[in-house]
Amino acid sequence: MPAAVAFATEATVLFEQGDHRWIWLGTDDGAGEGVPANQYLVQDRGRGLLLDPGSVLDFARTISNLSRFAEPATLDYLFFSHQDPDVSSGVPMWAGVTKAKLVMPAIWARFLPHFGEFDQTRIQGVPDKGSTLALGKSELRVIPAHFLHSTGNIVLYDPVARYLFTGDIGTAIMPPGDNSLYVQDFSKHLKLMEGFHKRYMASNAACRNFVERINHLAIDAIVPQHGRIIRGDDVKRFKDWFRELRCGVDLLAEMYR
Repeated sequence: MPAAVAFATEATVLFEQGDHRWIWLGTDDGAGEGVPANQYLVQDRGRGLLLDPGSVLDFARTISNLSRFAEPATLDYLFFSHQDPDVSSGVPMWAGVTKAKLVMPAIWARFLPHFGEFDQTRIQGVPDKGSTLALGKSELRVIPAHFLHSTGNIVLYDPVARYLFTGDIGTAIMPPGDNSLYVQDFSKHLKLMEGFHKRYMASNAACRNFVERINHLAIDAIVPQHGRIIRGDDVKRFKDWFRELRCGVDLLAEMYR
């Protein structure tokens, strides 16, 4: 593991109901110039799905923490919400230690091989309208979140845990050394989210479309790739805020002032 990356906080079980569970696999505090990222393992009946496996900087910590709960051979899916290197540059390493299908937006399937060699026949491209994934005896929903911020972004909803993994949606830029898991004060947390979302999300139209797509879902927690988990009443607070957010091209004129 590169010396610039501090070995991270230990994995934590977030949800467990029978044979179904979600596990946070830690984050790297002190990732040099990189962005600390969360990885999550979803399991059902002993089969697993790894969400946004991460970069080459995340690999050693993630596979070490994962091995406490599962053998890599039990992973059925590696889920890539979009193409950014902090999400997916480790794909050749993960493809080498698992036989999992590589689930990613179909629009980005031709670009992932630029991170390195792997068997491209394992790619399971998600169409623009979304799809479902069978994991153990559960069914997970892959929901499109286009232009938030990637043109082909996807998120994942688990109706058993009632968790929505949102990738970069809900990202917060945390102070160094802060590895807390959950939002405690939403109004204060907004300040840690606002700058990222205004700059990286494409437009209010995209934000509104996404909120409309998820509003009918029963969501107990929004689980982002960066920062803290949003749960309970804060889920509605986040949706209300995100629905009204002016961002991206909405602020284009202001960028040149």
